[in-house]
This record gives sequence, structure tokens and C-alpha cells, in this order.
Amino acid sequence: MMTEHQLKILMVGDGNVGKSSFVHRYVNGQFSKTYKMTVGVDFFMKVLPWSDTEKVRLQLWDVAGQERFISMMRIYYKGASGCVVMFDVTDSSSFLNCRHWKQDLDHKAMLPNGASVPCILLANKCDLADRVVSADSIDRFSKANGFITWMETSVKDNKNVGEAMRRLVQEILSVQSVLNSVQPGSDDSVNPQLDSQFNSRGAAGCC
Repeated sequence: MMTEHQLKILMVGDGNVGKSSFVHRYVNGQFSKTYKMTVGVDFFMKVLPWSDTEKVRLQLWDVAGQERFISMMRIYYKGASGCVVMFDVTDSSSFLNCRHWKQDLDHKAMLPNGASVPCILLANKCDLADRVVSADSIDRFSKANGFITWMETSVKDNKNVGEAMRRLVQEILSVQSVLNSVQPGSDDSVNPQLDSQFNSRGAAGCC
């Protein structure tokens, strides 16, 4: 008998970091250079054959990153199983704002036992040479703020798109199976710090 897991996953982060492109690449296998601003939220479905006896039905909620839509977000967070927080490695402010996104999630999207939902941090657009955020900065911030892990991604090159989602789903299913033993996350948050050598454009490329 096939067991089906239904998971609601939020995609959050500043505008123009590549959330919508990421979802389209993941769901449809397509990439477009044309950027279309998300208004409110876009909703996508994807079914994953997980094992011989399990499949995962993902509900992907692509949430707008523009300031004027933030007040609408509470209604979208309800019932979330996990989250992707994304930033653009060529835009330092989008990285710095990840602290806000994670704190907001920790307050509004919680598991039944009060713990934070599993979140993965994605450093997108790593195919571009003019990155301004170092891997060390991302690693420190990810560990300090309770992300399950972080990955560099490139929607254009299809780098780590499927892998990142697989890792997140794996963690969500693991957490759900041992929900009673999960401890609530710490309230401590740390501001991401940009390494001085990466504070100007023209720094080393990714990978």
C-alpha cells in the first residue's frame, strides 16, 4: 500500500533573488531569463516518488518578497511543513535580510509542538562572477540561525535545485517521524556578517 505525504513548503526571501525561477525550474524543468514579480503568492504542485512504498506531494508556496506584500504573509504561513529561505550571492542586502525572514518564519510557522519548521538556506545565482557574500559568512549565519543546512544554487545552470529540495524533504519527513523528540529552536539569532574581502563587487566566483 502506497503512503502519501503531503507537505507545504514556503519559498521566501527578498524580491528578485530567484525564488520563482527556482520553483519553475524544479517543477517544470524550465528556466527563463524574464523576471516577473510575484504578487502575493504563487502556488505549485509536485509529486515525488520517495520510495517503493511512499510518495511525497509537495505544495510549493512562492511568497512575494516586496515590502508591500509582507503584511499578507501570515495567512500563507499557516500549516507549513518546511521552508526555503533564498538570497542572491551578488546582493549583500538580500543576504542580510535573511535574518528577518528566518525570524518571521520562526514566529509564524511552527510545528505542532511549537518548534520551528525545518528551513534550508539557499545562496542563489552562484553562476555569476560578481558575488559579494562569502561561503564562510553563509556557513556561520546558517549554523547560528537554525537552518538545517545551506547550499549554493544556480537556477540557470540547474545546480543543486533538485538536491536542495530533496534535502529539505528528507529533513521534514525525519522531523515528522520523531516529532515528540524535537526540541523547540533557540530564540537566539545572529546577524549575518559580510567578510570584508567580499564587500565589493568583483570578488571570486562560486563553486
